[in-house]
Amino acid sequence: MAGRLLRSPLDAAILRLAIPALGALAADPLVALVDTAYVGRLGTQALAAVALASTLFAIAVAGFNFLAYGTTPLIASRLGAGDRAAASRLASAAVLLAAAAGLVATAVLVLLPETLLGWLGASDEVLAPATTYLRIRAVGLVAVLLLTAGFGIFRGAQDAMTPWRVVVVLNVINLVLDPLLIFGLDWGVAGAAWASVIAQSTGAGLLGVMLWRRRDPLGFHPARPRRADFTALAAAGSRLVLRTAGLLAVFTAATSVAARLGTAALAAHQIAYQVFIFLSLALDAVAIAAQSVVGKAVGEKAPGQVRSLAERLVVLGAAAGLAIAGLLALSAPWLGGWFSPDGTVVAALGTVYPQLVLVQVIGGAVFAWDGIVMGATDFTIAMVATVVPAVAVMGWMLAIVPLGGTLPAVWWGIVLLMVLRAVVLGWWHRNRLPLVAA
Repeated sequence: MAGRLLRSPLDAAILRLAIPALGALAADPLVALVDTAYVGRLGTQALAAVALASTLFAIAVAGFNFLAYGTTPLIASRLGAGDRAAASRLASAAVLLAAAAGLVATAVLVLLPETLLGWLGASDEVLAPATTYLRIRAVGLVAVLLLTAGFGIFRGAQDAMTPWRVVVVLNVINLVLDPLLIFGLDWGVAGAAWASVIAQSTGAGLLGVMLWRRRDPLGFHPARPRRADFTALAAAGSRLVLRTAGLLAVFTAATSVAARLGTAALAAHQIAYQVFIFLSLALDAVAIAAQSVVGKAVGEKAPGQVRSLAERLVVLGAAAGLAIAGLLALSAPWLGGWFSPDGTVVAALGTVYPQLVLVQVIGGAVFAWDGIVMGATDFTIAMVATVVPAVAVMGWMLAIVPLGGTLPAVWWGIVLLMVLRAVVLGWWHRNRLPLVAA
């Protein structure tokens, strides 16, 4: 039994996608984490401003994450069925949707930053720098969505290495430009934003060149999408957008509540949130592998393989969650000081550290199940498993300030979200997966 838990013949196929996917998933969160580390040296006010602005930017990006999460299993299933023409049309449709959506979202962020930041509870002292950061980051939004679609296309073709290489390049660029623009040219938060825009725009261009050069090995060729291709993406997208909206509602409410608890609480929440997002990448890497390998098995009409992959993916996800939680717990004495020299902020971070560790433990299985559900193209349950828990947790978040709650109460709400998602997805795995696999 122990040997089967530690090793499986399926591990090679899963890890071949999961390990490089871990790097590719880091595209925007790692950029934001580096920005947070450098901006933290500018002071608590600057860190709080970036917290609000980056939350809005993340909302804009996450609202269109179906460009990756929908594209990957749909392309994988069509390639699994041997229909390369359909896969090519879907890839073209995803790129066109990314460009169009990026232009619309950019216009909204550039024209209405003060209004949007006001909804999040931005105080007068952080509104100006937050507006500056958000407007500049918006310039690179089209590039980020093209990266999102491109990563989905490559992963659907069982190629996770190419996105990883692109992410390495863009993050090196951001890491070099951040201190140069923030401190060398004294641009402050504007420098952090421009570094991100330049890095991600370069990454999008590089990914496009790689897709063109590898079109023959991957089996993708320029193809005019049909209405059915847009319909397939829209059907997946509509449910995944609602799923994402549920997550965004909770995390946006969490940031808004933290903003109303004071500048130090908001700065501490920004650090905890960025660490949570960054560490979740390791868990989401398992989910990305699940989307691709389960989607391919579904396309090949191999129910036994679908069930075996699902079981192994949950084991690997749970193991990853426990490992990350352990490393995070060991980092407790130093983590806060890496991001802020303000003792008040570091102390506030310490009050939510137990919850930050706990969500990693629960998230291991949750992320794996999430990827399995999407790989099986059961986008409806992906939506239900997030929206229903999110509604319950939103009630919790809305009650915190009126009841005199503190920052730990915010993070207990995030723990509750993960627990409820685990219950719904675990039920699906037990009762619905056998029907989907068949």
